Amino acid sequence: MPVLAHLTCVDSTGEGVADQFNALQEAGIENLLALRGDVMENSKPKDAWSCRYASELAGAAKDYGGFCVGGACYPEGHIESASLREDVENLKKKVDAGCEFLTTQMFFDNNILYNFLYKAREAGITVPVVAGIMPVTNAKQIRRITSLSGTALPQRFLHIVDRFGDKPTAMLQAGVAYATEQIIDLYANGIRAVHVYSMNHPQVAETIQANLSAILS
Repeated sequence: MPVLAHLTCVDSTGEGVADQFNALQEAGIENLLALRGDVMENSKPKDAWSCRYASELAGAAKDYGGFCVGGACYPEGHIESASLREDVENLKKKVDAGCEFLTTQMFFDNNILYNFLYKAREAGITVPVVAGIMPVTNAKQIRRITSLSGTALPQRFLHIVDRFGDKPTAMLQAGVAYATEQIIDLYANGIRAVHVYSMNHPQVAETIQANLSAILS
C-alpha cells in the first residue's frame, strides 16, 4: 500500500529536514505531504534555511529529488489569510514550488469547494485536488476542530449535531450518512478524488465505502 508521509517544517533546520528526506527515501517512501505546521508563540528560526511556509518545504523536497510532493489547501481560505483571494495566490506559490497535488481541509458545504476550485483554476492552478471529507461522529470534537480551523457549519448540519450530538450511536450513523451524501454529490459533479478523515476510526471509512459500492465500481 502506498504511504503518504506528512512532514512539517516549522522550527526545523535545513540539516534536520534533509535528514528527514533521507530517512523517508531509505524507508522506500516516495510520497510526501508538505505542511508548515503550527507556529508556536515563541517560535524563532533555527538557521538561515528555516521554513516559514509550506511552499519552501515543497521546493526543498523537489530539489532533493525522488518525491511526489503534495500540499494542503483550504476551500474557505486559511484562517491566517486576509481573504480567499490572498490564500489562492499563496496556494499558487506552493504549486509553483513543486506540489503535484493538493488535499483540502475538511468542509461541510460542497458549494464552498466548487467555488474554491473555480477560483483556483482561474488562478492557473491545474494540479489534481483531493476533496477532504470528515464524517462527524463526535459533536464536541467537531466544535473544537471548527473553532480552530474556521470551517463553516451549514444550518442543515448544525440541526443534525443539535439533534443527535448527545447520542453517540445516532451521531455516528448521522455523521456517516451526511459524509456519504457529500461524496455522492462530489462524484455527480465530477470530483473523483476523495480523502476521508476517519480520525483513527477505519470502520467509518469502511462503512462509507460500502455505502458507495455501486458508485465506486
